[in-house]
Amino acid sequence: MFSAWPFITDPWFYALAVPAVLMTGLAKSGFASGFGSLATPMLALAVPAPQAAAVMLPLLIAMDATGLQQMWRHRDRALVRQLVPWGVLGIAIGTLLFGLLSDRAVSGLLGALTLLFLAQRLLWPIRAEGTPPPRWAAPLCSTTSGFTSFVAHAGGPPLMAYVLPLKLAPVVASATMAVYFAVINLVKLVPFGALGLLDARNLATSLLLLPVAPLGVWLGVWLVRRIDPTWFYRLAYVGMGVAGSKLLYDGVFGRA
Repeated sequence: MFSAWPFITDPWFYALAVPAVLMTGLAKSGFASGFGSLATPMLALAVPAPQAAAVMLPLLIAMDATGLQQMWRHRDRALVRQLVPWGVLGIAIGTLLFGLLSDRAVSGLLGALTLLFLAQRLLWPIRAEGTPPPRWAAPLCSTTSGFTSFVAHAGGPPLMAYVLPLKLAPVVASATMAVYFAVINLVKLVPFGALGLLDARNLATSLLLLPVAPLGVWLGVWLVRRIDPTWFYRLAYVGMGVAGSKLLYDGVFGRA
């Protein structure tokens, strides 16, 4: 019956995939953004990491479309124009390095970077009288974001390290990151397709999971418009800590 659509059939995969997609939806809305970095590592417990990333990409694009309908008008246009080109550069670097880094090396690198960004924010917290990030931080963080987004859809923490200190209103920060990642994910279709990752099996599995994708986004958009800004940023930092710890653990103790 489904011979033309070779879905992944492992129940363990779907036990991980449904909560992973829901968490990614929350991150897509800007609510608890760090948790989006956990999706690909979760799926990688059941399938190879490149396949996990390939299954997630169409779902991310679907979530982008859902979120943009409600967030587009709140974006910071100048900031989007500043960040996107550097993010595309990061994708290009990730494409060139594809196959050279092991799954453990990628996880360890992502975890270390995420925790480093979090430590920076905790040691030098954002203050009302503080100064905005230096100019060099934008290309550094967005290029890193593009790279980590390519290898594991984990571009949120590096970008947050730059955007959060700007002290934007929560809805503006969320909308700006939503537009940035909408562009980045569309760009990623080109190298993912060229590398043969978007095959029939992965696309069919993405289609099966598609109904779950908008639920987390809608819930997150509802929450981000109602939550107190203090709790918004606290949850964002908690998400970064959880994501970084999980990724680093996988890099150090994961399967060889």
